Amino acid sequence: MEVSVLNINGQETGRKVALNDAIFGIEPNEHVLYLAVKQYLANQRQGTAKSKERSEVSGSTRKLGRQKGGGGARRGDINSPVLVGGGRVFGPKPRDYRQKLNKKVNILARKSALSYMAKENAIIVVEDFTLDAPKTKDFINITKNLKVEGKKTLVVLPVEDKNVYLSARNLKEAQVMGAANINTYKILNSEVLVIAESSLKTIDNILNK
Repeated sequence: MEVSVLNINGQETGRKVALNDAIFGIEPNEHVLYLAVKQYLANQRQGTAKSKERSEVSGSTRKLGRQKGGGGARRGDINSPVLVGGGRVFGPKPRDYRQKLNKKVNILARKSALSYMAKENAIIVVEDFTLDAPKTKDFINITKNLKVEGKKTLVVLPVEDKNVYLSARNLKEAQVMGAANINTYKILNSEVLVIAESSLKTIDNILNK
């Protein structure tokens, strides 16, 4: 699959690049995509939710009423879960939600995500670029020139560029990542992929091991 290379002014350079069919031309595996997205979202969870159980609530341990004959549910002290202000039964405790994913599955998921975007014609290849200084206005002009303004856009650079990253940081619909750090969720969560030309080589090296 060949794609025209544009410059940041949105003009064609007259050159074309071939997207590797082993990465951008496979049949997307939906189950693997599901596993990769689930793993990413699970790994974002802090796991710090905590509630006090009966033994942790502050209060007297004196038995409030007789065991039988009261007409209601039996209960012991004021910390009983039956009473307002009592402990919680089987409440959440701090835990680690992180999940593991095999390397081959992870690679297949990223290939599937990139192939899905290629099938949707949602990939734009641009010449390598940088910005002289962090300036959101300059980044917005680039998105206008590429006709992706207002769309969820993932910009993939060969290496992380601080000026480009800071220029896009205040834009809700734009994200900037280095080619080595792209993941399945970020790809699928975007409407358009803007890939710098040199990033294609980095992606090939990572996903075609």
